[in-house]
Amino acid sequence: MRAFFAVLFLTVSPLAALAQTAPPAETPPAAKAEPAPQAADPQAASPQADSPQSKSPDAAGAGEPDRAKRLDALFAALKVAPTPESAKSIADRIDIALTPSGSETVDLLMSRAAIATQAKDYDLALQLLDGILVIDPNHLDAWNRRATVFYLQQDYADALADLRQVIAREPRHYAAWMGIALIAKDLGDEKHALEAVRKARDIYPQFEQAENMEETLSLSVEGRPI
Repeated sequence: MRAFFAVLFLTVSPLAALAQTAPPAETPPAAKAEPAPQAADPQAASPQADSPQSKSPDAAGAGEPDRAKRLDALFAALKVAPTPESAKSIADRIDIALTPSGSETVDLLMSRAAIATQAKDYDLALQLLDGILVIDPNHLDAWNRRATVFYLQQDYADALADLRQVIAREPRHYAAWMGIALIAKDLGDEKHALEAVRKARDIYPQFEQAENMEETLSLSVEGRPI
């Protein structure tokens, strides 16, 4: 299970969700939810460096309608992709579309957070990701990656809270739903794990790992059909 989260961190953008499948709108626990404005690697850059003038049109919001249309088209294509290979190609394009920052500061901090996570320096990775979320509270990949770091620390509550933030901003984020499913399964809540993995497969039907997990969980939760 942890291997999946490690892959998510490096390739995706990559979770009380256990009490319900739809993510609540409330903010996660105060200790970790909206990150405290601490210095995220002062050698890298400061939040003040990201003024609206320094961001690209997409980051400033001017390109949002076109981006939204592009994402709608990609998710529609993902749902009807005929083969795992074609679906994976579309999923890769979705990952790219979901992770633009328009900020050199954010890109640098994300890169350093990835390196810190690979080195298992989770405290530094969290500090860097906290800094990104101070700069851009709607950065889906930062929420998703911070959930990954929490998961690797076995901090399931904060991982779930961050994945709820992802889902609240983009309900079609299949990787976040898969993350919720994995954590629910680890916690022994197979019923909600099955619900979450089915959410992921509804968005990405050719998601092979989700398909395998759904088959296993459906037998465990629902039993064999008569």
